[in-house]
Formats: sequence, structure tokens, C-alpha cells
Amino acid sequence: MTDRLVEVASIRTFFALRLRDPIARQLASYADSLAVYDKKVEVQWVDSDNYHLTLCFLGDIAIDKVDEIASASKSLLSTKVSLNIHLEEIESYSSASDWTLLVAKTAASVELSSLHNLVMSIAKNAGIEIAEHGFKPHITLGRLGLGHSFVPPEQWPKIDLYSLADAVVLFQSKLGERGSVYTPLVTVELQDLA
Repeated sequence: MTDRLVEVASIRTFFALRLRDPIARQLASYADSLAVYDKKVEVQWVDSDNYHLTLCFLGDIAIDKVDEIASASKSLLSTKVSLNIHLEEIESYSSASDWTLLVAKTAASVELSSLHNLVMSIAKNAGIEIAEHGFKPHITLGRLGLGHSFVPPEQWPKIDLYSLADAVVLFQSKLGERGSVYTPLVTVELQDLA
């Protein structure tokens, strides 16, 4: 019974930027082009309806922290301006949770770095320790578990896609049978570009 209480007392969360449909369709085409390298069908491909740009992974947090984080997010993020995201390449990298991620990587941007730092400080101010080692804001296209035999292409696809990011979302993430299930806990609309 104690294990059940521990499960209920915390949830797995992350901050992300919402993506609009045109960019999701274009990224899905790139993901489809990589499927040829998945000869043993080991990649857990993310459904394009679930694409988002991960800003900060909070990990397992106490449920009672969600309201505090939501309140701070609304207060601090609602004054920020929407931003254009430039996706420049696809690559793989190992995550802190031992997954190999196939991701669309963003170009360096002062606005994106500022937003990333702000959500990190919201989490830290709520008493959440975040492992920053190796993390980069990204869009996950697929995941590979330990011991996979996926052989990446000699040259990852270069992309040149732009998307408006107009909301920051705090998501809950639950591992399901067919990949992760994301539930928005709070959505903060950013100010229009003007």
C-alpha cells in the first residue's frame, strides 16, 4: 500500500512550448524519413499530435508543488512575448533517463535561452532540483531504450523550419503502452509578437 501512496504523491512533469500544426506535419515527414534506419522496429516514435519543444524537465514532483509552479508560471510567463523557433537539424543524444532521443534541435536564440532560464528558475524557486547536465531544448521525434541496435544515418538531416511558439505548457508525463501520454496541467499564453 505504501508504494501506491508514493505513486499518487508525485507526478512526472516538464515545461514545453506548444507547437502549431504546420510544423508538426513537417517534422513528421522528417521522422518518417528516419524510419528506414529503424530496421528492428526499436524506436518508439512520438505521434506528431504530441510534438512539443521541451524547455525543462522537472522529473517527479510532489503534487502539492503543482499549484505553486502553476501560480508562478502564470505570473512570470504571461508577460513574455511569443517567439519564433528555428529548427536547424535532427540528431540523437542520450538523456539523463538512459534513453537515446531522436530530436529536432533548435538554433541558438537569446529569446529561447531566456525562456529556458525562466522556467528553470520557477522550478528551482519551488524547491525542485533539476539535473541540467547535457539538456538542450528540443522536440523529441522518437526514443530508443538501452541496448538498441539502431544505426543512425551517416549524415543527420539538416532542416530549416520555423514555428511560432505562443504558449508555455506544464505537462504531466505518464508512460503508456505506446509511449508517453502528456496531460497539460497549466497553459500560459504568451503575448502576441508586435
